[in-house]
Amino acid sequence: MSVGIVVINLLGTVLVYCLAAWVVPIPDVDDEFRLRIANLIGAAIYVGTAVTAGIVLLNVSLTPMVQWIRAGADPEHRGRRTVLRAPRRMAIWHGSAWTLAAIAFGALNATVSIRLGVDVLLIVALAGWSTSAFAYLAAERVLRSFARQALEGNAALPRPRSSVWRAMSSWGLGSGVVLLGSVLVGLFALVDDQDASVRSLAVTMLVLGCIGLGVGGLAAFLGAKASADPLRGLRQGVQRIEKGDYDVTIPIYDATEIGHLQAGFNRMAAGLAEREEIRELFGRHVGEDVARNALARGVSLGGESRHVAVLFVDIIGSTTIAERRDPTQVVDLLNRFFAVVIDVVESHHGWINKFEGDAALAVWGAPDEVPGMETHALRATRVLAERLRAEVPELRAGVGVSAGRAVAGNIGAARRSEYTVIGDPVNEAARLTDLAKEYPGLALARYDLVEAADAEEAEHWQAEQPVLLRGRSEPTPVATPHRAE
Repeated sequence: MSVGIVVINLLGTVLVYCLAAWVVPIPDVDDEFRLRIANLIGAAIYVGTAVTAGIVLLNVSLTPMVQWIRAGADPEHRGRRTVLRAPRRMAIWHGSAWTLAAIAFGALNATVSIRLGVDVLLIVALAGWSTSAFAYLAAERVLRSFARQALEGNAALPRPRSSVWRAMSSWGLGSGVVLLGSVLVGLFALVDDQDASVRSLAVTMLVLGCIGLGVGGLAAFLGAKASADPLRGLRQGVQRIEKGDYDVTIPIYDATEIGHLQAGFNRMAAGLAEREEIRELFGRHVGEDVARNALARGVSLGGESRHVAVLFVDIIGSTTIAERRDPTQVVDLLNRFFAVVIDVVESHHGWINKFEGDAALAVWGAPDEVPGMETHALRATRVLAERLRAEVPELRAGVGVSAGRAVAGNIGAARRSEYTVIGDPVNEAARLTDLAKEYPGLALARYDLVEAADAEEAEHWQAEQPVLLRGRSEPTPVATPHRAE
């Protein structure tokens, strides 16, 4: 950065010489050689002093913050503000230094000629304008990586730097200098006692035109690119989020409003990713359908009467298994068991309402209706019994399924509740599960489901003798899968 300060001010000094030599007509004065020597000595002293002071000021105010960020530390609010406002401070510092130079050298040359003093003041001021604009753009680019780091994280950010500074700096460097130079040439031509030659005006216009075309075009291109590049990154980030990819972080371009917008986008994407993770965890605990309804309608205590099908599955002899096996082995075995249960239920359009130790409760028809739920519930019962025998032979489990009216809704308190179904079908499914453990196929269904199912699924079931369930006064008609199955 220190080298940049030296180079920028040397370029400004060269610009003063070019303007004085080719662009702005300078009146003839006596003892011109001595005056040139005095200006050169004064310029060397002033530029050396100003550049040294600028480097010291830069090291004092900015270097500690840059080192802080480089070390990976999280700077405080004041440190962030120092880094983010550095380009504007560079421009203000250069502008102040060149303003003092314009006044000093204008006064020096005014001792020889008032007209010359005014000319020199305007020329130095014009060069200072260009140098300040270039210093702002250069500092912004050099410190861009540090500005990105200062804008990262969730800490409160200082007020964004206005992009007007960049726009005005680009305009001043590309067009302002040319326009002001043209105005000065016209002004000098009007107040000059002697008419300016056509050749002199032609050379002046040619130089200014080349500056306007070259520097102006470059400044316009860089200005447009400075706005288009970060907006393109934002657009691509939005497209990824629209596709469900929340793991997106776009690079922060600078410390202007666009950079703050990018930092806000990254925080928003992180929040969306966290929300999606919570939503996924919520869905795993209560089921995707319940989670979707809760997010869409909110959670309120109470329920509604619905026609549901309920499947209950319970492991036989789970207490003995827990006594004879290591707890870790028991957990692994239960996970294998429940993995089959979840896969079968979800593949048949149901959802797991809850796990109860070594048992699970699955539901069809709540919170959303499931067309043909009797068929799906029966098929799930039959397939589940088959797959458990084949894939988890270490365990035996009874499966019972029933259907009927039940209350489905959120049960609990305002601070803690769960979505569940309560009613006779649930109790009956649990009773059928206990009885199913005594049947060869380990599966038992209320016969009403077979009658309501489609013909293809009904063919897989056969009626059994009605059974008197615990707590009932009348026998319940039941069915089991064909023993050949």
